[in-house]
Amino acid sequence: MKKILAVLVTLLWLQAKAQPHDISDKYVAPQDPLVQQKLAEWQDIKFGLLMHWGTYTEWGIVESWSICPEDEGWTQRKGPYSGDYYGYVTAYENLQTKFNPTQFDPGKWATAAREAGMRYVIFTTKHHDGFCMFDTKQTEYKVTSSKTPFSSNARANITKEIFAAFRKEGFMIGAYFSKPDWHCPSYWWPYFPPKDRNVNYDPKKYPDRWSDFKKYTYNQIQELMTGYGHIDILWLDGGWVRPLSTVDTTVEWQRGITVDQDIDMEGIAKMARSNQPGLLVVDRTVSGKYENYVTPEQTIPSVPLPHPWESCITMGNSWSYVPNDQYKSANELVQMLLKIISRGGNFLLNIGPSPEGDWSDTAYSRLKEIGLWMKVHADGVYNTIPMPPYQDDHIIYLQSKDKKSTYLYVLGNASGDVILPATVWVKNLTLNRRSRMVLLDAPDIKIKWQNKGDGIVIDVPPTLNKRLAGKYAVAFKITQ
Repeated sequence: MKKILAVLVTLLWLQAKAQPHDISDKYVAPQDPLVQQKLAEWQDIKFGLLMHWGTYTEWGIVESWSICPEDEGWTQRKGPYSGDYYGYVTAYENLQTKFNPTQFDPGKWATAAREAGMRYVIFTTKHHDGFCMFDTKQTEYKVTSSKTPFSSNARANITKEIFAAFRKEGFMIGAYFSKPDWHCPSYWWPYFPPKDRNVNYDPKKYPDRWSDFKKYTYNQIQELMTGYGHIDILWLDGGWVRPLSTVDTTVEWQRGITVDQDIDMEGIAKMARSNQPGLLVVDRTVSGKYENYVTPEQTIPSVPLPHPWESCITMGNSWSYVPNDQYKSANELVQMLLKIISRGGNFLLNIGPSPEGDWSDTAYSRLKEIGLWMKVHADGVYNTIPMPPYQDDHIIYLQSKDKKSTYLYVLGNASGDVILPATVWVKNLTLNRRSRMVLLDAPDIKIKWQNKGDGIVIDVPPTLNKRLAGKYAVAFKITQ
């Protein structure tokens, strides 16, 4: 009972907030034809699922960061162990002995995600705290260890089960992997206290210890690339683990990187692609040939970026599970999707599973609502490219890859209702007499239009104007 009360106190006191993340500004296009092909396929599918899951869900706190000795909002330690850093870390790592998500059913997730229109998945095989959600042979700090209650479950190798379930539903498969490992003694050496998120010794001064960490990292990624089926994306987080020469001191968080943390990305990528030809490597925020696409976090660029990208955004307020999280509405999420793809990006939407191993009912509800909308509008989402001016007030512009179709999305109001006026004015667009227009939400109703100045005027039929035309956003599709 005391243990339960301690956890409840922790849940009440701890607050989890998403950490902002800068993106790199120098892009190097991949030269491997197989990688180019995979990247093009990935850009066409638009909508993916990200899942942060680990032992931290037992306390309902922000993933990993509370064991980092930095004084930032997302690293605050609160609750019964907060007064003693080392006592807190011991209690945190002891969560391994409680992790037992018996409701875990990845097939249920894969079905819900597919029906929502998602087409790829990125799963946290290991976050910064070092707890492995796969059966690594490099450490016992893992879900399949005998120390972890869930290890006796037939689905104990969680990463393998998730990848298999989503692969069965036709998803591209992505392995999130944290380069820093705060549990590994060759990264945070117990001889020194950790000072911040970085390695706590100078790799130049202790090259053998750093070499051990490089081998540890290489071996774990090799395990993922050889024992978990076909992998499409290696999504590497923890951008402070990087060569010192790549640090951009104009970016605030990178100023804290003062030693070289080169883990030999060339060797890792070569090994990974020898086992997974065409693999996309996403070394987040580290500009160069191992960042095949960039990943703005919790934000949407206002204009298209000149290279492949995805916005990774939480469905709730936190990346990982917290009790009573506040979820974005289906209206917000659909309009985010449209804004992102109109600028040429992909939308990676994060949902955090609970300690029991399931999503909240609200998360399922949101995915169902998005799925109903996608059934009508998939044609105007997948395989589309940006079209200037991208967005004008409440209208979003998109076009098919072959440029034979144009999609004009009229966004709904704050309640998610789309009420069309008698006429819709669209700027920066002219049509020819062969053009045909249809409203995807009412394909049987004839739509008339006329060129006027540098735009067009759409005459909305009386059966549609000043009435509910659809939810979240409705699309006028124009074909030449």
